[in-house]
Amino acid sequence: MKTIYYCLLFLLISSAGYAQKSDIDNFIVKESLLKNSKLAIIAADSLDRPLEKINGLYTFTVSGFTQTLKFNDGVAILPLQIDKSAFVYVKHQNDKGTHSKLLYIYKKEGSLNPFTINSVWMILFPVLLVFIAFAFRKLIIYAVVILLIFIYFNHSNGLDLSTFFETTFDTLKKAF
Repeated sequence: MKTIYYCLLFLLISSAGYAQKSDIDNFIVKESLLKNSKLAIIAADSLDRPLEKINGLYTFTVSGFTQTLKFNDGVAILPLQIDKSAFVYVKHQNDKGTHSKLLYIYKKEGSLNPFTINSVWMILFPVLLVFIAFAFRKLIIYAVVILLIFIYFNHSNGLDLSTFFETTFDTLKKAF
């Protein structure tokens, strides 16, 4: 009788190791295969190769909205439809840290083209404009106008100031 209990305990312990959930440390964002103006998040390794072993529910924050996504064979579809070109900030947090991407989704003729934006450029562009404005006093008005256009373009396409600073701080955390 004891051996049966030990065998059952051994099977229970060994099967518990297989029930562990895998972490998503990198992901790719693409248009859904159904072409229904929705985005697909694909779990990937560090070399951007899809991980098909990812299954289950994972929590992502998409442009400030927390959503639980169901992954099947490494792919999850965002329930939100994209109506027009916009910035989308996708973030996933697990035990290994925060993994995020800032994307510009360009919508043309019903198809979505996501472009990953390196957040360093979002920091460097305004800093460079301010530096040029202070270095060349005659260019202050041009620099202010370009900076206002930059801020308006970001805001009108869904990148508000809080998301801008969140991407900036995430980038700085990764760098240091």
